[in-house]
Order: sequence, then structure tokens, then C-alpha cells
Amino acid sequence: MRIETTTLNDGVEIPVYGFGTFQIPADGSTCKAVREAINLGIYHIDTAAAYFNEQEVGKAVRESGVPRENIFLTSKLWLQDYGYEAATKGIDISLCKLGVDYIDLYLIHQPYGDVPGAWKAMEEAKKAGKIRSIGVSNMTPKIWNDFVPQFETTPSVNQVEFNPYYQQKELRSMMAKDGVQLEAWGPLGQGNKKMLADPVIAKIAEKHHKSIGQIILRFEIQEGAIIFPKSVNPDRIKSNMEIFDFTLTDEEMAQMRDLDTGKGAHDPDAPGVAEFLLGAFDVHAND
Repeated sequence: MRIETTTLNDGVEIPVYGFGTFQIPADGSTCKAVREAINLGIYHIDTAAAYFNEQEVGKAVRESGVPRENIFLTSKLWLQDYGYEAATKGIDISLCKLGVDYIDLYLIHQPYGDVPGAWKAMEEAKKAGKIRSIGVSNMTPKIWNDFVPQFETTPSVNQVEFNPYYQQKELRSMMAKDGVQLEAWGPLGQGNKKMLADPVIAKIAEKHHKSIGQIILRFEIQEGAIIFPKSVNPDRIKSNMEIFDFTLTDEEMAQMRDLDTGKGAHDPDAPGVAEFLLGAFDVHAND
């Protein structure tokens, strides 16, 4: 099965379906899970400095036997490394830990502090061929308007919380004007029990002989999001990707859109978020 791709506003082609590695420990589990995903044909892998598993992701990619140019690799700069000089070093550390010559997509992980300085370093790394595409993450409309007008180049991606219960309609409308691609973290609501038992979704799932999770992921793909559900269970990794053999009808899509609550689990605009995240851990503790 060939996974569909889309083209970012800088011309880079990206698979619409990938594999997320958030909270998968670096005790061999990440390497094993990524290898399993690649073996199933998932060639888009998402990691971050703050996931502490870049080395295992890189190891799995190198040992996969799949040519590097066929793998789409994403990582993210942690806010501890914001500012021009720190970001320049942080990018090189990610490249070193991943064991690759370039990263396909590199993101501002949390949008606080000297974001413009970090962005400048990312722009230069892109020009130098160290990064193919650059983007941001967790930017709300307010944060976007605070920072993006200061950038020389427009982000290609904004990776944010997105699922049927939180559809980011205002943000998506704003991003669409510049052709910015939404990537969804937590595409299955991070185990939101209410959403995973929603009767509307369950009825659609029954009709298509699919699971509720598969209906959710299919909805997100049809809404134009790039998704990368996470699992360490080989059967779940396989079943999550079985969403390209059916299509939701216009009526079903409308029903799914009506589930939007306008609220997510994480509010990047909330007071104290930046301070909390900056003090949460040290990404260079083991360097």
C-alpha cells in the first residue's frame, strides 16, 4: 500500500500519514517500534529533541534498509535552545543524534522565548542543506500573530493538537491563506475515552466495518491534516494505517465536523505554560 503525499508551500513533498514517537522510551522500544512502522511501509517518522529518543529513531532508520531519501524524518527544537546561537548548536546536535546528513522537517517545538532568533538559525540551516523544510508547533492564532510576522519566511507546517473534538477552525482558516499545512498531534485524542466511544463515530464505523479509531484518522486525513498516530503494538500500528481503502461521505464528514467542542487538552495561551515547559527537563542532560 502506497501512502498518499501532499506538497508543502516550499515545494517539499511529505507523506500525509506517519508514525509518532512521543513518550516511547529510549530503552530499545523506540527503535523496535520505528522499525516495525517502516517495515509496514510508514516512511514518515516524527521525533523531537524533547522526546529523548532521536538516537533510536536514527538507528532504526539506518538499519531499515530503506534508502535515506525515501524516509521523511521530522524533529523539533526544544525551547531551551532558542535564540540564534543556541538553535544553531541544537540543530547540529539533532543531526548528530539522528546520525543523518539532513532532516526533512524541523520544527519550533514550543513557541515561547526567542523564537525569532531560533527561526533565523533554522532558515540558515535550510539554506545550508541541513534541513529541507521548517515549521512551528503549538502556535495558536494569537501566538502566530506575535511571531510569524517577524519571520523572513513563512512556516511550512504548524503541528498542533487536532482531532474531531478539537478541530482548530480559526487557526486552520488563518493558516490556509499562506498555504501552511496542519499536522495533528494527538490525532486519537490521546486516549480520550469519550471520543473513542462517541455514538456518532461508532455508527459511522459500523457502516464502514472499521474501528472508531480508523474513522477518526480517516476524517482527519480527509480534512487535510497530516497525522502520525503512535503505538508500540505491532497489530495497532498496522490497523491504524488501514484507512486508505475507504472514504467518508460528505454527510459523514459533516456529522464528524459537528462534534467539534472548540476546546483541547492543551492551551498554549494559558499563563505560566512557557515557564513550566522551560523548567520541565534538560534536553542536554545526557549529552
